[in-house]
Amino acid sequence: VQQEVEKWDHPLHKEVKAKDGKTPWQLFREEHKPLLEEAKNWMKDTSNSCMLVATLIATVVFAASITVPGGNNQDKGFPIYLLDNTFMVFIVSDTLALFSSMASLLMFLSILTARYTEEDFLRRLPERIILGLASLFFSIVTTMIAFGAALDLLLRERLQWVAIPIALLACVPVALFARLQLPLFIQMIISTYGSRIYHHQSLW
Repeated sequence: VQQEVEKWDHPLHKEVKAKDGKTPWQLFREEHKPLLEEAKNWMKDTSNSCMLVATLIATVVFAASITVPGGNNQDKGFPIYLLDNTFMVFIVSDTLALFSSMASLLMFLSILTARYTEEDFLRRLPERIILGLASLFFSIVTTMIAFGAALDLLLRERLQWVAIPIALLACVPVALFARLQLPLFIQMIISTYGSRIYHHQSLW
């Protein structure tokens, strides 16, 4: 906000001091200390919550990559469904889910260890939130794809129509996460890369 206000003011006014000898920037920092503290607490709470989800996803997909659907060939140790296209979908999506969840985890961890200065809230911290949420959403999507592919491999011999309900059910958590977090994601993009003063504040 301070940088946006400076654009509308004369450059010489930056060094003008008040009666108590303080510059406009010093007064601005003192007046906005409570707001800075609120933003700091919100960043930490959001990062902790998202880190928990990212950790759970990373744990699940890592375990799934070791215990593959159908098991392994006892003689050579290769997965039984190695030549199946659905198994390749499972492996690729599971790998992407692991990498993206770890990336999200590191993004939110970097937020928790940040200095939380006024300058950090201008670009650095919002960009990390944006990258963290994007990585987390991608990990949820790929986790659901891996889960659906694994169930299809295990059940299609008995229930050939199982792919359709699996796909529909897998869309539920993805749509729910998008519905709950997309407004925050869009707001962060607008606040970071758009005008920081004049924009619509409510989404959905």
